[in-house]
Order: sequence, then structure tokens, then C-alpha cells
Amino acid sequence: MIGKRLLQARLLARMTQQQVSEELSKLDVSLTKAGVSKYERGGSVPNASLLLRLAQVLGVKADYFLREETVIVKWLAFRRHVSLGKKEQDRIKAFAERVVEGQVWLQECLFPEEQPVFPRRSRAMSPEDAEKAAARLRQKWELGDCPLESVTETVEQKGGIVVDCPIAAGEFDGLSGWANRKYPIAVVSSAVPDDRCRFDLAHELGHLMMDCRQVDEKEEDRFAYRFAAAFIVPPAVARRELGDHRHKLDLQELALLKIKHGLSMQAWMRRAVDLNIIGQSTYRALCVEFSRRRWRRSEPVQFVGRERPMRLKQMTLRALAEGIITPDKAEQLCLGCTEEPTPTSTEQLAEEMSAVDIIKLPKPQREKILAKAAELLKEEYKKDPDLTEFEALGNGDFYE
Repeated sequence: MIGKRLLQARLLARMTQQQVSEELSKLDVSLTKAGVSKYERGGSVPNASLLLRLAQVLGVKADYFLREETVIVKWLAFRRHVSLGKKEQDRIKAFAERVVEGQVWLQECLFPEEQPVFPRRSRAMSPEDAEKAAARLRQKWELGDCPLESVTETVEQKGGIVVDCPIAAGEFDGLSGWANRKYPIAVVSSAVPDDRCRFDLAHELGHLMMDCRQVDEKEEDRFAYRFAAAFIVPPAVARRELGDHRHKLDLQELALLKIKHGLSMQAWMRRAVDLNIIGQSTYRALCVEFSRRRWRRSEPVQFVGRERPMRLKQMTLRALAEGIITPDKAEQLCLGCTEEPTPTSTEQLAEEMSAVDIIKLPKPQREKILAKAAELLKEEYKKDPDLTEFEALGNGDFYE
């Protein structure tokens, strides 16, 4: 157990075995890189004095190395860019495992009778199977056809664990697995906007809910994309919004649908062609138009939602309030959760409130938030020419 904890702490500290050895030498402790490796492999056990020094170097408490392993995680799918190295991949997994371990402990401590509400995985051999799997999950969760206000909140309410990962921004898309063969885990990047976050989360749900062992990895990922789109926008909803057959899709129409359903404009285009609402030629023409306008990476409208996990912090604060854990333990489980609340600033309001909530505010407060947001983004607009093309959303541009 000590070896695994040592490896986990080193990965989270972003240190190599050689760096650990060098930092220990500054504390007058002689331990070679090979010695660190031996301890991590469990070939030997460090004494108490060395554990104290290792804790000091790695920025953890000494008892961190002695905690019993209570959660076994089995990872299923890891979506990342080819540029993401093995060390960073291991670091992401170590970060997620630490979060999951704390959340499972709190869940079983505070809600011992609750069970995750997830159906068994269904076999997927085709895109149609992915559509059926998404429909089956929505039916199980009694979601109906209404737009999902928050995919993250929905998953957490049903017993899933969502981990917001700040590591490797831009190189990491998603990671999914199971904890103790009971709790589904979805790890998403904290660096992406809300519409991407909810799609990535739904994508990981696809890996969790579909058994794709009889297809290759590339095909499985394609099915997971189809599952994600179908989970956020079921076929009946897509046809209700777009109609059964279209020869053209209006760009302003796609922008409104993104705001309403939290699915990107480009994902709506893909959804339309997958459901045969538009043909391949129309889809290709839209893709060309998006490239021409340089909207492929940054679309001209943003979906504002609540797609950051909250259950871990909520359970940690409850356990602290009821005297189940100490403030130190609370910080170990959820870093920063014990900090005193500060008066709400305009920046916090803009981050924590949806667009609908902001519209409901008194006019002076609403204008203050918008003015502050404009000031914060002013320099970004000056530096990024793509953002200045937002003016292209005028009616004349949509019907040129």
C-alpha cells in the first residue's frame, strides 16, 4: 500500500524519481533513484523517518502513505491527444483515483443505502445500437424529451462520479471507468466550455453504458460520439426542432439550438446528417462555411450552463458540519472547501449564474456584471481576430 501511495503522491507532485532523490539529498537524506523505484514497487518499505521526509518533499501528510486502499478503479476508455505522454496519462489517472477514493468514502459514509441508478451495459455493434443505448438510459432516468439543464448534475444525482480534471489542458478529452465495480466514473477536462464539457461527459457515459468488445477502438469511439449526441438530443427532439427533411440549415438557427440544448452548432450539423435530415452535400457545405468563417474551434455563440461537479464538495461540507471529519480531512478530500466565503463579486456571479439567472437580476446589477465581463474580454478580442468576426452574425450574413 505504501508503494502505491508513494507513486500516486509523486505523480501528483509532477516529480520524477530522480527529482525526489535530489530533493531528499537537500534534507540530508541519501536515497537513489533506484531506491525510490524499489519503494514504489513494494520491494522494500521505508522507515518512519524516511516517510516523514518523503511527505515533506511530495507535499502530503505522512499518514497519506498509510491509508488503506478502499477503492479499486478499473479504467475503460481514455481519450487523449497523441501528444499526451505516458507520465501525464498516469498523473491524470492518479488525480482521478484520489478524488474517486474520497467521494466513494463519503458516499458510503453519508448514504450507505443508496445505489447508483445505472442499467447494465448493452451490446453495441452499430450506430443504431448506440442510439438505442442512449434512449434506454434516458428512459431509465425518466428524463423525457426536455433539454437537459445539466448533464453533470444528472449523472451525479444518479450515483455517478464526475471528476473535473485540471491536468493536461488541451491534450486530454475524457476518461471513464468503474470504482469497486459499482460506481461509474467519468473524468472530463476543466479547461473546456460548458457545451464541450457536457458532450465529453455524455461521450464517457457511452463508454460506460455500451459493451463494444466486438468492435475495434476507433469504432467504439464513433459509437460513443453517437451515444453522446443522442443522449443530449434524442432523435424525436432533433426532428421536432429541424423537421424530417431539410435542404439547408440556417446558421442563426443552429446558434439558437446550441443555446437551448447545450449541443454545439457543429454537433447539431452532424446530428442532422446522422438522422438523414440533411444530406452529405449539405453537411459538407456547412463544414466549408464554418471553416471559411474560422468557427471550427471557436463558435460565435456560447452555451452557459452548470457543468462542473458539486457533489464531492457538498458531501465534504456536510460531513464536516456533522462532525464526521475534521477540517484537515475535509481539505484532503476537497481542496479549498473550508475557505471562508467572500462577498460575491461580479466575476463570481458571472461564473456561477446561468444566463437566465443573470437576466432575472435587477437592471443595475445585471449591467454591472455585463460591463465587467466586457472589460475582462476586451484585450482578448484585440488579440484574437476570430472573435471580432462575431459581427458576421448579422442577418445579411446569414442570407448572403
